[in-house]
Amino acid sequence: MFSIKIELADRVKQLPEYIFAAIEELKVKKEREGMDLISLGIGDPDLTTPEFILNEMIEQVKFPKNQNYPASMGEEDFRTAVANWYKVRFGLDFNPENEISNLIGGKEGVANIARAFINPGDIVLCPNPGYPVYEYGATTLCDGKPYLMPLLEQNNFLPDLEIIETNILKKAKMMYLNYPNNPTGAIAPINFLKKVVDYAEDYNFFIVYDNPYSEFTFNDYIAPTLLQINQNHIEINTASKMFCMTGFRCGWVAGDDYLISGLRKIKSQIDSGCPIFIQKAVIKGLNEYKSEKKPEFVEKNMKIYEKRRDVLINGLNEIGWKTEKPQATFYVWTQIPQGKKSCMDFVKNLIEVGVVITPGIGFGQYGEDFVRFALTQPIERIKEALERISQIIN
Repeated sequence: MFSIKIELADRVKQLPEYIFAAIEELKVKKEREGMDLISLGIGDPDLTTPEFILNEMIEQVKFPKNQNYPASMGEEDFRTAVANWYKVRFGLDFNPENEISNLIGGKEGVANIARAFINPGDIVLCPNPGYPVYEYGATTLCDGKPYLMPLLEQNNFLPDLEIIETNILKKAKMMYLNYPNNPTGAIAPINFLKKVVDYAEDYNFFIVYDNPYSEFTFNDYIAPTLLQINQNHIEINTASKMFCMTGFRCGWVAGDDYLISGLRKIKSQIDSGCPIFIQKAVIKGLNEYKSEKKPEFVEKNMKIYEKRRDVLINGLNEIGWKTEKPQATFYVWTQIPQGKKSCMDFVKNLIEVGVVITPGIGFGQYGEDFVRFALTQPIERIKEALERISQIIN
């Protein structure tokens, strides 16, 4: 049978092989053999969307006008609700007309902002380890050149700006920054954010502050936004994590109107926005914020994750796997036990005993000696996972 064979675009050829393919294959094999796998790998909340948000969505979807095409920039009441949230949560004033836009989840915004501003050869400063979209889905697919900023344990997983060569900084057009951080769980002090903003001003690049874990903090820590320091950049956030709505794909971008206008031009050509009835439901959640502190339903979820975090980390330390507690996110980032060859081999060994975690190399070359746990299983399953892990460690 005749088939047309067309080569992939050069930019697509530059994308790396899917590093998790071997892990997925092994997982499928074990599942077919009947093994009970405990998955602590995917960053997808297992806690359900709050009932009052779901009820609002059910009501809103009944209205015919909410079943029509939405605006790619988001409905006016959605943008107003986001503006009000920034006022209450961070003390910031944004004009919903031109300083806020809807996103079909944060990932879409992270990728499409590069489409709006990155030309072939432009340098984009990307944290590593980091969300792979920064380097590949955004920079590489726009024919840009990613410059990797190592996030090292000795620097508290903050990029060392002073080691970036001046000629790189002068050529840089954009920087991705993400705190609270995925995958490391690290947080960024205000003085560090001020330093980054100063660098951006001195070398004329803008910052995309990817902040989906702004509400995923423990104890009394309240995460800031870079926009509290300077609003000439943009922040991307989403309902995915804070409202446990990953599958609904609803987020937003706030900040500099010129940057947002560029993103709006891209979105107007390639999507029709998030469904209106979903935006209405997210509004319901945003309106629960009365101060910078989390509302009760968000705080309740974070208490659950905090207990899981403590059980996991205490258990790892008890079996001799030294691990520190993160102050934010629902991830635990830890160096593989001494004597283990590589994070990928170690993860494969854990699958053999029915525990699935994520190898650090999946987030970039500087994640090689690490692995990431996601706190997305109930405590009893975490305890069972610890018993299985002890078979590999001891």
